[in-house]
Amino acid sequence: MAGYKKIEPRWEKGESGNPNGRPKGSKNRSTIARRWLEVNQNLKNPLTGENETMSQEDLMTLALIKKAREGDVNAYKALMDSGYGAPVQQIEQTLLEQPLFPDVQEDNCNE
Repeated sequence: MAGYKKIEPRWEKGESGNPNGRPKGSKNRSTIARRWLEVNQNLKNPLTGENETMSQEDLMTLALIKKAREGDVNAYKALMDSGYGAPVQQIEQTLLEQPLFPDVQEDNCNE
């Protein structure tokens, strides 16, 4: 084919482009994030007014609730989706168009 050029591979078969890779024992981003989200703090709960031990997830959820109560529609939507699941988009499917005269074939129309 015109215009196509065979591309030579950068590495030999079985050779990695990153031979050292990620160091053994290093943690991925989700593991690190979960660890920090589980850190607890003793703070005053803004909803109840009582001192409580809360995780970072609790604090962020409370902050989102505060924003939603102040009228932030995106915060409200995020809370509703988290609490009750995102709404499933439903598509209404109608019957396919049917010919007006099913007995007449299209080939015979031009005779």
